[in-house]
Amino acid sequence: MKGTYLGEFEEVVLLAVAILAGDAYGAAITHEIEQQMGRSVNLGAVHAALHRLEEKGLLSSRLGGATAERGGRSKRFFTMTMAGTNALDNIREMRNRMWNAIPKPA
Repeated sequence: MKGTYLGEFEEVVLLAVAILAGDAYGAAITHEIEQQMGRSVNLGAVHAALHRLEEKGLLSSRLGGATAERGGRSKRFFTMTMAGTNALDNIREMRNRMWNAIPKPA
């Protein structure tokens, strides 16, 4: 893949944002990863990955409205950028090429 390197966890977070399509915020992303992968995920690690992905230009974010259930705080919603979509496409193509290169048993 050309350009910005993504670690496994960043890739998983990016995939979760894509799955949640417009409703991606920290807790929802954490829940989606836990559901999809069957493993526990630290919310702080998700927030750190989101920050890195936004710095790399793969995600953009906006603040939602404040809610009483969150003590008046706003949720930060994340969406894929075109660069993020391209990065996932490139990763999938690379992985498929590698899987397809594995010799078949005789």
